[in-house]
Amino acid sequence: MASVQWHSRTRNYGAESRSCRATAVTVQSGDYHPLKPITVTDSKSCRSARKGSTSSSSSSSGSVIPDPLSSMLEGTDPLSLFAAAGETPALSHSSSSVELARTRGDKEEEVGCDFEPWSAKRGEILARFTTTEKLSINLFMGSEKSKSESAHSSGGAGRPGGRVSEELLNLSQQDYANRIEELNQSLKEAWASDQKVKALKIVIQCSKLLSDTSVILFYPSKFVLITNILDTFGRLVYERIWSMCSDPAPLPDSFSVDDVNDTAKETCLNWFFKIASIRELIPRLYVEAAILKCNRFVSKSGIQETLPRLTAMIRGIGDPLVGVYARAYLCRVGMEVAPHLKDSLNKNFFDLLASFRQIHGDSVQNQLVIQRVEIPVYLTLYSPAIHWILQCVAYRAPDLLLTEMMERCKKLGNNALLLNSIMWAFRPEFVAARATDFIGMIKECDEAGFPKHLLFGSLGRSLACADPRARGYPSSTRPGRSSRKCAVHRTTSTVQKSGWSLPAATSPKEK
Repeated sequence: MASVQWHSRTRNYGAESRSCRATAVTVQSGDYHPLKPITVTDSKSCRSARKGSTSSSSSSSGSVIPDPLSSMLEGTDPLSLFAAAGETPALSHSSSSVELARTRGDKEEEVGCDFEPWSAKRGEILARFTTTEKLSINLFMGSEKSKSESAHSSGGAGRPGGRVSEELLNLSQQDYANRIEELNQSLKEAWASDQKVKALKIVIQCSKLLSDTSVILFYPSKFVLITNILDTFGRLVYERIWSMCSDPAPLPDSFSVDDVNDTAKETCLNWFFKIASIRELIPRLYVEAAILKCNRFVSKSGIQETLPRLTAMIRGIGDPLVGVYARAYLCRVGMEVAPHLKDSLNKNFFDLLASFRQIHGDSVQNQLVIQRVEIPVYLTLYSPAIHWILQCVAYRAPDLLLTEMMERCKKLGNNALLLNSIMWAFRPEFVAARATDFIGMIKECDEAGFPKHLLFGSLGRSLACADPRARGYPSSTRPGRSSRKCAVHRTTSTVQKSGWSLPAATSPKEK
């Protein structure tokens, strides 16, 4: 068999390499993605040499290879486009329907003129809850002066890191209110001078004062004064972020997250991150609640997700008096920002019922013994907060929910305080239609905890304010509208003057 002679073929590897080399395409870093279709763009640039320059102009062809993991995509990646192609019309129609329904629901649930605002209660609380004891203010804030002094001297009054302590002792009630108002003005001045960190420190330190119950009889008035500063801070932050979105044109009242630019979103998130770093629970809770409305700039469901979380945070407050006023503030902010979110309001009330037994616990009793405060006087401190919570919950609420709340309160022991607040906050027609049930509940209450004459006074007020048609009066014997107004005026004024006491007896013939 003949053998075959094999010979190697001569190859030009250089020519083969040049012919098989892939053509380099220059793309922008923002347009590059390994799965995105490649679009070739020709761009010619011309560089002219400067006059008098001895160096020749040279074109630089160096380019930075983009990182596919950090590149920006214009829209969705190609793999998701196929799946979303068929769903986009249905989803857009569904989302628009949901948005329209939500907008209609928000308009229907807006707070009307029949809802008594918190501002109408501030003066009454400040006038009612007074004290003759001496008050104190402890503040720890940074100071530019202390920083300069600590830099030049080894010893001084300032704390490390430029922190100074301001302690004011033996203040009267008026001096305390004046000092809080000065802090409110300092907050506005710091904000106007672009000292945002100083403004935040003022708010944090003022919020810490709400954890102090050393003068417990003054706590409701202290709450009113401190929350005024919180309201100022929340308004300033919201207006600042709003102004950042109003560069070409002001935002509409019903704006969405898509209308907010990235700079405003970043600034808003920066505020939330700063507040989240506050170590103590009470100032972190109050300051975040103060800027709750700013969630509209960063998320469509931000407020809806934040309210339940803040409600759960209040469970960590040990003092029941501090906790109930924290719930009152959260309900107040919730009614201003999102009155249609009823679930968070109801959750606050039911959590209040779960912690109501703490009022009669040993820690509270020991505190009352030290401060020489009787339990009936102590219980009246809860009235403004519980009144407000129940007013928010009962606003335009169905009778089924009000009946459930009434039954839940009936199952609790020592429920005279809650019963009094229910008769004050619920619709007068609802109370009048169940007057017999309320009388039975009043009879079962303990006289030592909460005086029964206050309960009967609240019941009488509801009966006087209720529409006579809800009480089953015959049309011929119904009192006139003017007489009902007089009765309401007499009852309300008498109750306010006597500290929620029973109104004076009025003759039926008196008009």
